[in-house]
Amino acid sequence: MLPSNILILPGWQNSTEGHWQTEWEQAYGYRRVEQHDWLTPKRGDWCARLEEVVADADGPVVLAAHSLGCILVAWWAAHSPNARKVRGALLVAPGDVERPEVAEQIRGWTPIARQALPFAAVLAASSDDPYCTLERARELAGHWGARFVDIGAQGHANAASGLGLWPAGHALLRSLAAPQEGEG
Repeated sequence: MLPSNILILPGWQNSTEGHWQTEWEQAYGYRRVEQHDWLTPKRGDWCARLEEVVADADGPVVLAAHSLGCILVAWWAAHSPNARKVRGALLVAPGDVERPEVAEQIRGWTPIARQALPFAAVLAASSDDPYCTLERARELAGHWGARFVDIGAQGHANAASGLGLWPAGHALLRSLAAPQEGEG
């Protein structure tokens, strides 16, 4: 799989220096899906941008989403015919936009889509994430049909968590990007 077919989907406010998504983009050449507005995200705008990038992709894609990016993947997959082009998705530290304190900051992202994703997925969650409890992350993984991975106490699994290149997360991503049985 080409690095350009691995798409980085940051959450609210984008991923900064030191964030594992930025580290992966720089080290491996993965492609960040740029959004028009990182500070006041609109679900429809973000979905339209993801739709455009996946539709234009040459071949299957793998998604590496963080926080609001996870919520984006679930909503987009429920509405896009191009979801069939996704081989798999790594969903890290989903932001629980249905929690009142989060919903106040990020409006228009409820309800969270709760259908099974039409592609393989792994949801990796931290036991001390201030934006989504481990129990809630496990519940979302169940709705989405994603394999659940507890990554321990890593906060919001962002730059402040100090994960760097995060080899364990990259191994999860690589397992989703591996050719499927019967592919050349």
